[in-house]
Parts: sequence; C-alpha cells; structure tokens
Amino acid sequence: MKKLLQINPVLRVSTSTGRIMQEIGELAMHHGWESYIAYSKGRDGLRECQSHRVPVGCKCDILWHGVETRLFDRHGLASSAATRALTRQINEIRPDIIHIHNIHGYFLNYKILFDYLSRCGIPVIWTIHDCWLYTGHCYYYSYVGCNKWQTGCEHCPQKKEFPSSLFLDRSRKNYEDKKRAFTSMPKDKLIIVPVSKWIRGEMQKSFLNGYEYRVIHNGINTDVFDIRDTQNVKTKYKLGNRHVLLGVASIWSKEKGLDDFIKMAHALEEDEVIVLVGIKPEEMKKLPGNIVGIARTENINELAELYSAADAFINPTWQDNYPTVNMESISCGTPVVTYRTGGSIEAVTESTGYIVTQGDIKGLLDAARTIRKAGKLHYQQLCRKYALEHFNKEDRYADYIRLYDELTERH
Repeated sequence: MKKLLQINPVLRVSTSTGRIMQEIGELAMHHGWESYIAYSKGRDGLRECQSHRVPVGCKCDILWHGVETRLFDRHGLASSAATRALTRQINEIRPDIIHIHNIHGYFLNYKILFDYLSRCGIPVIWTIHDCWLYTGHCYYYSYVGCNKWQTGCEHCPQKKEFPSSLFLDRSRKNYEDKKRAFTSMPKDKLIIVPVSKWIRGEMQKSFLNGYEYRVIHNGINTDVFDIRDTQNVKTKYKLGNRHVLLGVASIWSKEKGLDDFIKMAHALEEDEVIVLVGIKPEEMKKLPGNIVGIARTENINELAELYSAADAFINPTWQDNYPTVNMESISCGTPVVTYRTGGSIEAVTESTGYIVTQGDIKGLLDAARTIRKAGKLHYQQLCRKYALEHFNKEDRYADYIRLYDELTERH
C-alpha cells in the first residue's frame, strides 16, 4: 500500500489548512493510500483524525520557538530536537509522497527538515497557502507594497507583524537561509502547488523560479454552502427588508478591510446595512449603528444562511491568496465585490461579481448597488452553477490524488 505523509502545524478542522489536510488524507485512503499527518503536538494533541497521527514536539517547543522568533527574528530555526525526531519517524514510515502545507507555525526547523528532504529521495509536494517561504520575514507584503523579496530582504517594514520580531531585523539572513535550504531540493523531487495563479506568478519572480508548478485551487463543501432559506437569520439579526452587504473574516484587520467597511457605512442609504461576521467584542464598540457585528461562529449552517441572505458579499481585502469566503458566498448564490487583490479576483467572473481598484470604497458600493438594481435572482443561479463547476472540494482534492499517482509512477 502506498503511503502519504502530510505536514502542517495545525490538525483541527476549524482551520482551513487543517481541514484541507485531513480531507485530502481521507480521500487518499479511499483511493487505497495509507495516510499519515505530522502536526504540532502542542496545538492539537487530542483532535479526532482518521489518518495516522504523527505529533511533533510539545508545548515547551512552541514556547521556546516563540521566544527565538520574538527576540531574535529566527522563526523556523528553533525546534531542532523535534525536527530530528520527525525525520527519524519519516524513516520508519517510509512514505511514497511527502505533502507539505505550512511549516511556519513554531514547530519545525526548516534547515534540518530540508537537509533531510533534499537527501532522502522522497518526492515532495508543497502547497503554498501564503508568501512566507520566499520572503525574509512576512507572510504577505501586498499591503505595504514591498518587493524586496525579489532581490533579497532587508530593513523589513513588517518585522513586528506575524511572525513578530520585537527587536532584531534578521530579514536579510532569513532570506539567504531559506533560499539555501529550499533550493537544496533536487528539481525532479519537488513540485510546488500554489493555490492561486497570482501566487504562482509571484513565486516565479523568487528564488524558487526554477521548480515545477501546478496550480490547484482550494475547494469547499458545496453541499453545505448552498442557497438557503434566510428568514431565520434575518429575524435573528433584525435585518428586515434592508439591502444586506456582508463581510466575513476569521480575524478582522486593516488588511482585511475593516476600516474600509467603517468608511463605507457613512455612505449607506437608510435601507442598506452592513453585516460583519467574525467581529471581536472590543471591535463591536467601534462599529457605527448601521453595521451589525456578529462574533465568529462555528455554526456553518448559520453562516451559509447569512451568505444566502446577503444581496452582495463585499471583500475589501488588501492582501490575500485565494480567499475561501469568496467561494462560499458564490456557492450560496450571492455575488462577490472585491478589490483587485492577489488571488481574490480568481473566483470572480462577469457572472459572479465585480472587481474594483484597491481603496475605491465608492466603487465597492456602486458595484453592490448595480447588483441590487439587476436583482439578486439575476445572479443567484449563475453563481451556484459556477460554484458547482469549479469549487467542489472533492474535485480539487482529486487533483492531488492524480498528482500523487503521477509522481509515484514517475519515480
């Protein structure tokens, strides 16, 4: 039986990478593979998982890794003992494919890991969910307009952003360390899988431009995210017959467009209302009266009802790869209005929404009103049809299974 080992810091399905990893493992098992998942023990030690679990390190490792990150800007360069233990477990498992999702997460030493991967002869697939692996520090750079990663980072404008360094700026050395470690992989043993065309284009300007790329977009559960009856959520949140502009984020910030929503609220008409999901208690106090703030919910059915209740989904993100929220909204029959940001535009077509220039708050509102004028029903079935053709998670995960089979046959 062929063996698959996936690597990611988190196992829990409430995170996108944890859910994707577990569901890929389940589909691989359905296709006759034996599935293993390596994850940070300090984060998800007791979570349910159908794959064989390979816990890495402990809470003490995470804490010390955090100290090295905060004080010395050495994220990804601690956890030496935990990483060596993982390589010994990989030798015991002898997987046919190693599939990396994220390795930044306070649990692995990438130098030790890639020294092993470059010599072990096992084909590696690396799914790229953000930009951290080819920069000297940050995991996104679009908001600050920094392109230093193309030539070698230094004087990082985001050293206090995740993974935050309080004092030192080691971005130039980090860049060189990553370049040396990641390009040590033989070119016939590594396939890079960006989840958007945008990040593929960015990476082809980086030190990883000589490797093979295959874009595989993320998918969603189109059975859960379907057109729903909306009466319950409209009653619960007292929306009435107002024109609903919805925004959803797991964590709101300037980069996600929270300030833009607050500015937009000042231009709303009386029968328009903004609904924001994922708002923290301290953020609730800052919202004007025509924004309804809802705490982050684990109730997926209610979230689908909110998407369905919206007349337009607004995503004023300033930096993003391939946002799941866009897919979820379109799958629920609600068109998306988004800034021309990264991969956020890749789910938006003439049938499924509108794209406006970053910072054009009036443009966001004008597009939402265009949707209102045409009528939600004009878009609803077009959106749903597009989602079924492009967003079904089983179809996207099947792309990975085909890639695994291709690599095992090739090697």
